[in-house]
Amino acid sequence: MANTFKLKTKSGVSTQAFTLQTLYTVPGSTTTIILSLNLCNNHSEAVKATVNIESNTSDTETNSDVNIQKDIVVGGGGSVEMMTGNKYVLQATDVLKVSSSVAGMLDASLSIMEIT
Repeated sequence: MANTFKLKTKSGVSTQAFTLQTLYTVPGSTTTIILSLNLCNNHSEAVKATVNIESNTSDTETNSDVNIQKDIVVGGGGSVEMMTGNKYVLQATDVLKVSSSVAGMLDASLSIMEIT
């Protein structure tokens, strides 16, 4: 099993306010550990952000779509580290999504480790 560290970034997260957009999809035959997720507000005023895990695994008894952060406020020109001290394990085909209350003003930087 190989462990590969990666950085995934997305500028201007939501093209439409409050619409979840895909930040990362776990490849098939892969398990991913989320190490860090930083959200940066490029707007002069505060925006709200939501981070969601869409579970596409076949184990539907225990896995469903969930918000891991909902309407967290990111101050104007500020940033928030969403994973402080926490880790999330994503299974093959799971999707991490992010939305913003203001279109195009939130950047996301995701640090992960893929296990293949």
